[in-house]
Amino acid sequence: MEPRARRRRNSVFASGDGAVTLDMVAQAAGVSTSTVSRTLNGTAAVSAAKQKAVQEAIRHLDYRPNPVARGLAGGRSMSIGVLTQTLSSPFYGEALNGIEHELVGAGYIPLFVSGMRSETGERQALAALMARRVDGLVVLAGCLSNEALLECAQHLPLVVVGRAASAPRLFSLAFANRAGARLATQHLLDAGHTRIAHITGSLTQEDGPQRLAGYRDALESAGIAWDAALVIEGDFTESGGLSAVEQLLDARIEFTAIFAANDQMAIAAALALYRRGLRVPDDVSLVGFDDLAPARYAIPPLTTIRQSVYQLGCQAALAVLELLHGRTPLVRLPDPELVLRESTRRRLA
Repeated sequence: MEPRARRRRNSVFASGDGAVTLDMVAQAAGVSTSTVSRTLNGTAAVSAAKQKAVQEAIRHLDYRPNPVARGLAGGRSMSIGVLTQTLSSPFYGEALNGIEHELVGAGYIPLFVSGMRSETGERQALAALMARRVDGLVVLAGCLSNEALLECAQHLPLVVVGRAASAPRLFSLAFANRAGARLATQHLLDAGHTRIAHITGSLTQEDGPQRLAGYRDALESAGIAWDAALVIEGDFTESGGLSAVEQLLDARIEFTAIFAANDQMAIAAALALYRRGLRVPDDVSLVGFDDLAPARYAIPPLTTIRQSVYQLGCQAALAVLELLHGRTPLVRLPDPELVLRESTRRRLA
């Protein structure tokens, strides 16, 4: 016959009499159920001897606390709403992985919702998350105004990624976009390029104009006149990068290098050049931004500006957890870093 403890371990997830309960842990540890509860929640002092007895009983019985029940007892849903522009983007995919890692490790469940890259979609998504009584919110950039985010923060702790905003229970986490773009453009200048095209991100979001400003900063420092014909507005998508290069080539604009405002547009730019018989980096040097996984495996591998998108997600999750505990988040992102790969080369006279 199977040992009693093993039968309990195999029935942990079953409902009814077979599940290991708080009372069973208390009985095995020789303490009260309230002592077990205080040990699990850390809500009051418990002697070291009793804590040890409870932990040994938990391990022996393989007791797994129900986070939903614990959350309801404390007036929480143990869930965090996460609003992203799209679920299919490799950029947001890496960020969501980082958010999920930190939240699940802290006993929270992330609820991911896409705003479909529109203000209306984002408003509807936020309303849906709040109707599900999430404990906090993480918003990844997006189209919503700062005023709309400030209104949400009046009801729930909120972390916004990719823009600057400040209010009680609101924390913003933004990468040094302007400095990173200046670094990317300076690398091309140092390689002898003076006709550097720039494919911008969406100019309705903060990171697009910031990266454009960094590009202009580097040109100005080098004494190179601004040429509006070299700047094509993109939208941070592959199709936007492809279309931008086609516009440059169709207009017969002279350039020897491209700085794209993200890796997705840069990889598509390389495809557009290839289709017109131009080689990277022999004919055109190419730099991206973000250092997503596809950048390492592009042909040729892409020189880019590294911002750890996964770490960005981790830091955003840690920040919302700090807000939930009534603390001011102290998280910060690393400075931008140039990652040299085979998509750039020195321009030959």
